[in-house]
Amino acid sequence: MKIAIGCDEAATGLKEILKQAVEAVGHEVTDYGTHDNQPVLYPDIAVAVARAIMDGKHERGILLCGTGIGMAISANKVPGIRAAQTHDTYSAERAMKSNNAQIITIGARVVGPELAKFIVSAYLSSEFAGGNSAQKVDRIKYYEGLAAE
Repeated sequence: MKIAIGCDEAATGLKEILKQAVEAVGHEVTDYGTHDNQPVLYPDIAVAVARAIMDGKHERGILLCGTGIGMAISANKVPGIRAAQTHDTYSAERAMKSNNAQIITIGARVVGPELAKFIVSAYLSSEFAGGNSAQKVDRIKYYEGLAAE
């Protein structure tokens, strides 16, 4: 799978750990930054990752910041993107299975590196279940103006 990853200055260390873990299981990772501990405007990174996914350059994305909240809010501003904040493996799995989320976000100040690896693994190994969930995702698209009722 082609995976996009990005972070703000609060999560550069965790980003590097997760990049290695994702690449180690055979996925291709593109890093959208940031690459140091200098303050950045994280919405720029979140939107760049979200747009790249909408453009078909990547299948899924991982965004990291201090809490995961700002990245999720920012990525969700891109029409068609469903970004889910995850802090455990169950929410990561359900982000994909129930919501077909193209992006997960994780808070580097909330989740340690080992748990973050499990969260990412749970997300990347899950597939959209469809069924009743498909109607709910279609309704989200409807409210975004991306699909007819």
